[in-house]
Amino acid sequence: MSTSASPRHCYFNSFLKFVKYLSLLYNNFELIFVEEKNKNQAFQCSHCHKWVFYDRSIGTKHRNHCPYCLWSKHLDLDESGDRKSACQGEMEPISLTFKQEGINKYGEAKQGELMLIHQCLKCGKISINRLAADDDTEAILKIFEKSKQLNPEAINRLTEEGIKTLTEQDKQEMLIQLFGKNYEKIT
Repeated sequence: MSTSASPRHCYFNSFLKFVKYLSLLYNNFELIFVEEKNKNQAFQCSHCHKWVFYDRSIGTKHRNHCPYCLWSKHLDLDESGDRKSACQGEMEPISLTFKQEGINKYGEAKQGELMLIHQCLKCGKISINRLAADDDTEAILKIFEKSKQLNPEAINRLTEEGIKTLTEQDKQEMLIQLFGKNYEKIT
């Protein structure tokens, strides 16, 4: 009688080793990912828990919010990308605004790009952040609709900080910036 294992037993042991390996990879995904990528280029959203990866084509140097739910984390203290804030609170997207671009040659305000307004749930700080090319447009439209119900106190605080939230009168320009001039065909 032979003491060697049957082929079926060998396949089963190989399969078990493979499953253990997959389990190890899954359980240590974050550790493995950080070793292979720059730690500043990926994060797990603290709000929706999806993984967010950096891509140069997003149109901004510093990814500061989740492209799926648009929530952010209070990381920056003095300037975008400095990552010096001790707060670390979740930042809720509360409204949209247009970047202030100055005055054109006719004395009219230049129309700037569409921006997100975040408010930290921990310390209350307000910040304005650029949208990224891969941000979920449905989530952006939901923030626009939700922002119409901001309470007067919140609107006054934003106004005092020089921030004008978008209103129904700004909707067409917002849609053009999101979808292009032929947005009616898309939406």
